[in-house]
Amino acid sequence: MYALVDCNNFYASCERIFNPGLIGKPICILSNNDGVIISRSDEAKDLGITMGQPAFFIKELIADNNVYVFSSNYALYGDMSQRVMDTLVQFTPTIEIYSIDEAFLSFKGLEYYDLQAHGQTIRETVKRNTGIPVCVGIAPTKTLAKIANRLAKKRMENKGVFVISTASEIEDALTSTNISDVWGIGSQYAEFLNRHGINTALDYAKAPEAWVKKYLSVVGLRTRNELSGIPCIAFEDQVEDKKNIATTRSFGDIQTEIGPISEAVATFAGACAEKLRKQHTCASTLTVFIHTNQFRTQDKQYARNRVMQFPVATNSSLELIKYAQIGLKSIFKKGYKYKKAGVIVSGLVPDSQVSGTLFDEVNRSAHKRLMTALDEINTTFGREKVRVASQGFDRSWKLRQERLSPNYTTKWNEILTINV
Repeated sequence: MYALVDCNNFYASCERIFNPGLIGKPICILSNNDGVIISRSDEAKDLGITMGQPAFFIKELIADNNVYVFSSNYALYGDMSQRVMDTLVQFTPTIEIYSIDEAFLSFKGLEYYDLQAHGQTIRETVKRNTGIPVCVGIAPTKTLAKIANRLAKKRMENKGVFVISTASEIEDALTSTNISDVWGIGSQYAEFLNRHGINTALDYAKAPEAWVKKYLSVVGLRTRNELSGIPCIAFEDQVEDKKNIATTRSFGDIQTEIGPISEAVATFAGACAEKLRKQHTCASTLTVFIHTNQFRTQDKQYARNRVMQFPVATNSSLELIKYAQIGLKSIFKKGYKYKKAGVIVSGLVPDSQVSGTLFDEVNRSAHKRLMTALDEINTTFGREKVRVASQGFDRSWKLRQERLSPNYTTKWNEILTINV
């Protein structure tokens, strides 16, 4: 058996934990640069606010209904996510973190437990430890667990936990699930299946195997078998190292000079280097890019990138920043209004398997000691307390975050103060 634990309206719930006055109020969370709606509370959904709507287009709706709007606070959300996952580990040694607000739990060996009660215990413990409300779906396969979780949210009589275990329970769940709501079935496949008379998850589970394999490939067949209660999707409790790492951002304001863009690119390269060190890999290739805003048709458009190969694979912030800025200088042109830049590192190899060269002039042991000290300081005292000078301090290029809530759990000077 598998359980899928999903945080309810996660971003909005994070904001409510430290501001209880928001409970029952409509909340929207904005994307990078305060652009579009990326998360909503149930109250905001009831007002007809949809995902992806530009906040500017619904500003009257927001004002008329006293909708609380926040900039994305990923430091807060990431920390609260980790607290939820740390709590879930108490219930099983095997957990697959699927996203920032979802995790699969393996209940192998717990088939004869009272799974409904066990799910309630999970909900109550996560709520008590973190303040985050969750729903729990439990079923014989991961795809069915997804459906069970969805039903846990819809069928309030189950109090946030839904268990699918018997053949009759599987059939009931599949009958009430539209094919478009099945995990792994995209909109195009859903339309295709509708045209062939397959409208529910049960219809799909009963479709001939040969037909499914022909039109939806082996992946589609795997989903079909999962709906029938046959586990086909592996449990991935070990996180694989990324094959490439990217840090990209839109600027808070249009940039026309190379100075602020150079600071941004240096910061992005430094972030990539830190991520490389965390997963103990080095990069052999770096790509830097810049481009204007394609939606501002009144402006001249420009987009370029530069790919550079390192003589020796590295995860040193000093080297990555150096190459990123060299690349930027080679593609930057004056006279354009730049909207976005980014750095991508690829060709990753384990840091224990880096091949040197005869003419390498970099003191790599010194770089390693320096990066270790930098990471230790920043881990202890806060991110980027120590940084490379070219990353700058003014940061006029930073994202627009005019509605950012405090970092209640990650900054000492923003910890909530309670006066008794």
